[in-house]
Amino acid sequence: MNVCSKSFSCKNLIHLKRKHLYENFVKEKSGKNDFPTSARCRVRNQVGQTNRWRLPESLYSDLLGSTQAIKAINTSLNHSIMSIISAESPKLMNTNTDINQVYSYRMSEDRPYRPVCANYSSISVLPIKSSTRFSPASNNVMERSHTMPVFGMEKPKTPANATPRDLFMYHSKKSLGATRPDIVLKCLKTEWELHRPFIRKSETLTQLLQAANQDKTQVYHKNSSTEGLDEFLSDSVYHKNNKVKVEGNGTGTEHPTDLGIQNKKRGNTVLIITLNITDINVTRRAMAIALGSLYSDDIVIPEEEAGSILAAACVLGFKQLMDRCKEMILSHINNRTVCKYHQAASKYDQDILTDACERWLELNLIPHVASQIQLRDVPLELLQKILRSNRLFVYNEYSVYKTLAYWVFFQLNPDLHLMPSHSSILSFFNSLSKSSSLIEKEEGQSYAPLFSALRLHGITDTCNVQDMQMTNIIPQKWLVDLLSQHYNSLQAGGDMPSFKNFNQSAIRYGFIIDTEPHYHSEIISLHGFHFELKAVRQGNCKTYVVSLQRLKPGDPVLSFRQCERQTFSMRPDRMVRYNITVNHYDNTHQLHQQTTGVMSHKFGLGEKTSRSGSLKVENAEQPIFVSLSLLFPQS
Repeated sequence: MNVCSKSFSCKNLIHLKRKHLYENFVKEKSGKNDFPTSARCRVRNQVGQTNRWRLPESLYSDLLGSTQAIKAINTSLNHSIMSIISAESPKLMNTNTDINQVYSYRMSEDRPYRPVCANYSSISVLPIKSSTRFSPASNNVMERSHTMPVFGMEKPKTPANATPRDLFMYHSKKSLGATRPDIVLKCLKTEWELHRPFIRKSETLTQLLQAANQDKTQVYHKNSSTEGLDEFLSDSVYHKNNKVKVEGNGTGTEHPTDLGIQNKKRGNTVLIITLNITDINVTRRAMAIALGSLYSDDIVIPEEEAGSILAAACVLGFKQLMDRCKEMILSHINNRTVCKYHQAASKYDQDILTDACERWLELNLIPHVASQIQLRDVPLELLQKILRSNRLFVYNEYSVYKTLAYWVFFQLNPDLHLMPSHSSILSFFNSLSKSSSLIEKEEGQSYAPLFSALRLHGITDTCNVQDMQMTNIIPQKWLVDLLSQHYNSLQAGGDMPSFKNFNQSAIRYGFIIDTEPHYHSEIISLHGFHFELKAVRQGNCKTYVVSLQRLKPGDPVLSFRQCERQTFSMRPDRMVRYNITVNHYDNTHQLHQQTTGVMSHKFGLGEKTSRSGSLKVENAEQPIFVSLSLLFPQS
């Protein structure tokens, strides 16, 4: 009774009961029944806003279905929506109700066909006739026709990409007016029309002009291809929607044109100079922007092409443009540009840019570049230099090995353009020959110096050692030495007597603070000793305090696996040499480094002896790179 009272009153139930009996009586008298009684064909109606299905016969026990039906009828919706939710839509009623015919499902043909209008620029109204369908009330075929407007649209034009010729002429014409060129520069299979007053900004072009024989001038004529290009460019802007295909005279040389000259079919006395450029970093597009900068100072340097433009500026001896490129590069080093920037800066002895790129890689190689496809672009010499740096940020020593495995995979598969999963890397190296390790084979010998820079004695996790054995990149002898060092250190109470040089042998750990929590920590386990490296923010200011603390067995900070499965040393004290380093940016995006230096501290289990000295960092902007180097000297 409680359920019935929520849906209908007794009066409504009696009314519906009488109505149902009357409808059955009328049907029996007329001998008609709209719904088949065969067990294999039960017609259901879709009712309610939840698209619930119910039988056409009104079952008074189906209180939810009846409530939804009444709610759907009383809802203030438009007629089309009411038809859908109240089972009156012809789409939903397209059911074969004849028990003598084979049941057929709805096909795509019962949807109205909409032909494509041939003329996209015009608007037409086409009569569209819907497909035939059976009426739910009878077996007669019902056809419905209506008109539907089909609105066409004009196909958009594809903008043409700017060629080096367009770039140069777009920027040079703003300062020229109708001035004729008096110098033609031949380089990169292109003839660039220049003017004496403007090339004085370039030391290289000035020297070429002084060394040229001023008496040997030539009459420079525009060929037919250049004249046709003049007519096209004179009516266009920097990015024109239409493209014009101009065929040259077969010489394979392009001619940037002077847009300001009205009389195109004329000769001009010019001095021709030649500049040979062999650097692949200097592209014709970069040269166009560099030469255009001789005429205009407001040219925007694209981020992706700053390295090529810097190379072109160095070739031209264009100091003003070089300074602009340096400023752009220093503020736009990222995964996509760091290799290009470093290559151009190294070739032209830009030490400030070279150091900036290497410093960026020292912090971001492991956390960012290692997970991007741009890892394959890092050259071997640069990668080896970064791995041997004492300032390299790592999560742990295995993260360095994993990064090298990915890099070698890309070198062996240069056509790959997607970042593979770690399981794919393991499967690939596991499929190679097991006769010898990869770096012992001829194709892998060049990678041996990279893996010799690893600090394998810092990889202590069993799963990581198994992955290294599966990939078979390094010799098995190296793995045997690794396990032997671990065993000897455990037997000696954690001592690591084989490693004397702290900067080259200390085991590295680290984490990055790039979120808002006031507290961040990392658990470090090594040879039975467990430490917590933590950074705590003080209040709402940008000040962090970083410290190292030894943990007791069963400390609540330790995980179940660390407490139950790993070794614990019961030594009351442990002499540790450590170095905590924090790298961060300030509000002016300048990189700062703070370090404790190499410290020696005897960590005990007491409250006072278990903590190290703290490192306080102020005005630190995220991300903040926190690193720890650790070494157990012989006791």
